[in-house]
Amino acid sequence: MFLIPVGTKHEINLTVDDKTAIRFLGNEKARVLGTPWMIAWMEMTARDAVKAMLPEGYDTVGTMVNVRHVSAVPMGADVRFFAEVLEVKGRRVYYRVECHAAHGVVGNGTHERAVIHVERFAERLESKR
Repeated sequence: MFLIPVGTKHEINLTVDDKTAIRFLGNEKARVLGTPWMIAWMEMTARDAVKAMLPEGYDTVGTMVNVRHVSAVPMGADVRFFAEVLEVKGRRVYYRVECHAAHGVVGNGTHERAVIHVERFAERLESKR
């Protein structure tokens, strides 16, 4: 259905900043990359890996995330997000996702995305309103 080669890879680099760091510990020195932000950037990296391969009007949406956040990254540190296509089954794309910093692995796991036609997706959503 879609020509997305297994092994397709993509990377995104980011510096942990005020927008991506947690605040709830109440200590500025304890602010680190938040898990929700780590997952969001893993998803975006996976999406960007295949977006250019899809026909006009198509995109992907996340359907499953199975990741571990294994190491803290402080504010100001650089992180690298990595995604690799492991398998494609019809409209489903399966990825290996990782996040790394200078000290090593920050997070890793798997992610699944579904290829959608954006207009049809929007129409189905409208019926749920």
